[in-house]
Amino acid sequence: MFFKQLYDSKLSQTSYLVGCQQTNQAVVIDPSRVLDAYIEVAKNEGFEITHAVETHIHADFASGLRDTSRKLDATIHVSDEGNDDWKYQNVPEDTVFLKDGDVIKVGNVDLEVIHTPGHTPESLSFILIDKGANTETPMGVFTGDFLFAGDIGRPDLLEETTDTEGATQEGAEQMYESIQKIKEYPELMQIWPGHGAGSPCGKSLGAVPLSTLGYEKQNNWAFNTEDKDSFINTLTSDQPEVPNYFGQMKKLNIEGLPEFNLKEITVDTPESLIGQVFDLRPFEDFSKGFKNGSINIPYNRKFLSFAGWFIDYNQPMTVIAPPEINRELQKDLASIGYDQLKLIVPANEAAEYFDDSYENVSPETFNQNYKNAHVLDVRTAAEYEEDNVDGAVLTHYGHLFKKDLPFDKQDKIYVHCKSGVRSSIALSALKAQGYDNATNVDQGFIGIKTAMQLDTTN
Repeated sequence: MFFKQLYDSKLSQTSYLVGCQQTNQAVVIDPSRVLDAYIEVAKNEGFEITHAVETHIHADFASGLRDTSRKLDATIHVSDEGNDDWKYQNVPEDTVFLKDGDVIKVGNVDLEVIHTPGHTPESLSFILIDKGANTETPMGVFTGDFLFAGDIGRPDLLEETTDTEGATQEGAEQMYESIQKIKEYPELMQIWPGHGAGSPCGKSLGAVPLSTLGYEKQNNWAFNTEDKDSFINTLTSDQPEVPNYFGQMKKLNIEGLPEFNLKEITVDTPESLIGQVFDLRPFEDFSKGFKNGSINIPYNRKFLSFAGWFIDYNQPMTVIAPPEINRELQKDLASIGYDQLKLIVPANEAAEYFDDSYENVSPETFNQNYKNAHVLDVRTAAEYEEDNVDGAVLTHYGHLFKKDLPFDKQDKIYVHCKSGVRSSIALSALKAQGYDNATNVDQGFIGIKTAMQLDTTN
């Protein structure tokens, strides 16, 4: 048997390719929309991708399931559990719909299906048995967003993203029962989760890529909370903020996305820019000059986790960026279901559009002046609860276009996050809304606390 774990650090998303070395057939578990990595691995190892399976309808990334059928002629397998509101639509005629107890055969590798609802009603896990090794002992289980290293999947996304009233409570109750169900399996069984640290699909995901059931039974809080009410209260409390694009992903992954292929993108400096404008330069450069209304999301490994809060799926997009990132950027945007990139303005030719800037101040200057101004904290609620500047107003940076702020447009506003990255994104959003006196605090809350400590010791 061949086993390959593939990790997308930009989405903290994990998928898998498993092959039978006796028949050269392979299956992809939870494929992302850009199939290049799976195709390359299969080609290098001499496999044909004949099957693709999905643990559940994803909210955090665009599924590549249907493209495995269109591009690779693979047979796709999806859940037929859950209620009628959460069924896959527009899938190929030969799609296999799975129920608890079914078995997917990929050569001499078996994937036994178990229904593990909680994160979503239709959620499945797949227990792997390598029949080619003449064993009936389960090697491991692909758990999707049901069970992670150190945590379990959150049950509130349906209610948060689709306004499905009561779904959080129902999901939490189902998750409790799913945990009791998985306890009965051998402790030696490996846990192959769908996400790692950094994913908003849970609140304390571990950074290790896999675990074992025995280890999780000893160390994961969910296995050590016997009282059902306490379990539900812990699971439904203090979950991280839900990115704005999650609702769109649910819809697109149910209905299906068009086939993804790279296309030619115009590189130019036209008189007017197209649609929503994202400026991908480092925030140090952006602050000195930018087009008012553009959103500053530096192009790095956290690009998608930031951009997903602001993308309007109903508008085309212009980016200010180096043209050479064209192909990679298209793939990144496609991975969260966005295909409307229309124009790239070269970053070194964009100054003609710039009509705004913002001020950066040191933590020391902030500490001297903030009591006579307004303070906006754009971190998460959990960060704010841990410690905050006295009198600071909390509004998550991703909510700045959705929530009314208790400031007048002409007020002096000091904006900070933890280290200075998210606040720079927030500044671009605030400037777009006419908060002309918004100011960024360099080094964020870390710098503020350090400066305050130095003041008390001097």
